[in-house]
Amino acid sequence: MKEQKKSKDEILDLTVSFVQDTLKDAESGHDWWHIQRVWNNTKHILQHEKADPLVCELTALLHDIADSKFHDGDETIGPRVAGEFLHSIGVEQEIIEHVQHIILNMSFKASLGEVTFHSKELEVVQDADRLDAIGAIGIARAFTYGGFKNREIYNPNIPAQLNQDKESYKKTTSPTINHFYEKLLLLKDKMNTPTAKAIAEKRHDYMEGFLEQFYGEWKGDQ
Repeated sequence: MKEQKKSKDEILDLTVSFVQDTLKDAESGHDWWHIQRVWNNTKHILQHEKADPLVCELTALLHDIADSKFHDGDETIGPRVAGEFLHSIGVEQEIIEHVQHIILNMSFKASLGEVTFHSKELEVVQDADRLDAIGAIGIARAFTYGGFKNREIYNPNIPAQLNQDKESYKKTTSPTINHFYEKLLLLKDKMNTPTAKAIAEKRHDYMEGFLEQFYGEWKGDQ
């Protein structure tokens, strides 16, 4: 007997359980809570943008299921794990391939190289993920990851490396403050959708205020 096709809610519920279990021991900037925030951002953007909700929400849930930075730089493992899971729960092949293409092409580092795929769904989830990399939470995530990698908070003798290519960005070990100039402060102008652009403005301003306060305290201003 042919298995009955699952509803969108059933597919998402299974995916949530899979992601929560897979990422239960993940670094806290890339854990389930990050995924949930990106998922929420995605649903918010979808209220204002026309795109396939199932593709967008599945990608939001699975985009960091096996982040290459935690797997020796292997950029194929994330799409592969996502695809294997979606196949196991009976998701249509066309949807699976779309999700895999987005995961492979949505990251900031991917944008520094040759982007081989584009869709409206990619725009939505990419924006949702980038919004979680800026603002107050973006600041917290940056320093969490910097601590995880045992990087300096700031070193005035190490300048930020601007206009990096993909390979240089992947290999960087620079202090966390440099990451603001190498990525975080660039994201506002890389948003795709009007919805995300509006949200990014406020979060960008918050980061600039943080940096101003940081440098003042670093110099001993009271």
